[in-house]
Amino acid sequence: MTEPLSDNTADVIVVGAGPAGSTTAYHLARAGLDVLLLEKTEFPREKVCGDGLTPRAVKQLVAMGIDISEEAGWLRNKGLRIIGGGVRLQLDWPDLASFPDYGLVRKRDDFDEQLARQAQKAGARLYERCNVNAPVVDDRTGRITGVRAKLGEDKREVTFHAPLVVAADGNSTRLSLAMGLHRREDRPMGVAVRTYFTSPRHDDDYLESWLELWDRRGPQDRLLPGYGWIFGMGDGTSNVGLGVLNTSEAFKELDWREVLKAWCASMPEDWGYTPENMTGPIRGAALPMAFNRQPHYTRGLLLVGDAGGLVNPFNGEGIAYAMESGQIAADVIVQAQARVTPAQREIALQRYPRILKDTYGGYYTLGRAFVKLIGNPKIMQIAAQRGLTHPMLMRFTLKLLANLTDPTGGDAMDRIINGLSKVVPKA
Repeated sequence: MTEPLSDNTADVIVVGAGPAGSTTAYHLARAGLDVLLLEKTEFPREKVCGDGLTPRAVKQLVAMGIDISEEAGWLRNKGLRIIGGGVRLQLDWPDLASFPDYGLVRKRDDFDEQLARQAQKAGARLYERCNVNAPVVDDRTGRITGVRAKLGEDKREVTFHAPLVVAADGNSTRLSLAMGLHRREDRPMGVAVRTYFTSPRHDDDYLESWLELWDRRGPQDRLLPGYGWIFGMGDGTSNVGLGVLNTSEAFKELDWREVLKAWCASMPEDWGYTPENMTGPIRGAALPMAFNRQPHYTRGLLLVGDAGGLVNPFNGEGIAYAMESGQIAADVIVQAQARVTPAQREIALQRYPRILKDTYGGYYTLGRAFVKLIGNPKIMQIAAQRGLTHPMLMRFTLKLLANLTDPTGGDAMDRIINGLSKVVPKA
């Protein structure tokens, strides 16, 4: 490992110790680079999430050497149960060479800490309660050369220096904004709201998705542009929430916490999704989708995870893509660090946005088209009612929505999905 020049100087600074930042820091540290991982809060800490991890995320956890056994507090799931149009369909995760055949559930209040501690074990230097408030920019080149932050309880002002900085500071990504990278308005945004209930359904071994989200509070029932979920946590509680897209008129006018309460009230009473069984407040968070902030590399700054809008527009999944982009960014940085001249290092770093577009660009373009379609509740209703009666079609849909295919040597479904992703524009 490179010896740090000082406590405040490193090869790379990673801002944010969520899944994207901790994965980036882990892989950088494993490759021998000196990494500062700066987290504005203190672990353990709460994050709004469905807590359900698909096989894509499981693969990343395995790559980081995380103990994902039941004894270590992880709950495995076999697949996805889909409910809609009067039909209930249970689909197992596909058998693939590239991904495991199971998902996991873990509460975010200690999931993120597990990843951050793993990065620390690999050699990353973690600073908690370190609130980054501005980039340090070289006046001559316009490149980022570090960050300013307030550290600890006393909010002591500190400056950290590194030739490369990774923005892993989530959807709000103040660092990216300070570097002039604004959100693209032509990309979809979602909102997730969720809470926890004590429930007998806590040990369900399928993630459950409700494709028809009805608002029954007014004089007329209204179908909303989104989906509901119920994930058993295995600890006596269920995570119950909903994900909603900004592609409809209802998005801005409704109070989604009230919609969630009304939806829970419509559930069977013996499931326990009642106010007296609620174990915490209803919380909400934005879901930045489909590369909604670009470029993903500029002037020494790389964007990973939600900071780069890497949430899957098909299903609202963010953790897998946060971790994958972190690993990709780390690989690019490691290769760039081995180049001799600044010009050669820059050529290597410019590969990062191209790799992201090659990996996800076509798939996210398909996702943006999908989001526009289901923004119309009537289309969503017809799709749920007709599609769910065809198990083969739904198996294809599961692979498409969860982005679970083998890139080479897969079955006919894999080849169709991979082919579609290749022929559409990688915007």
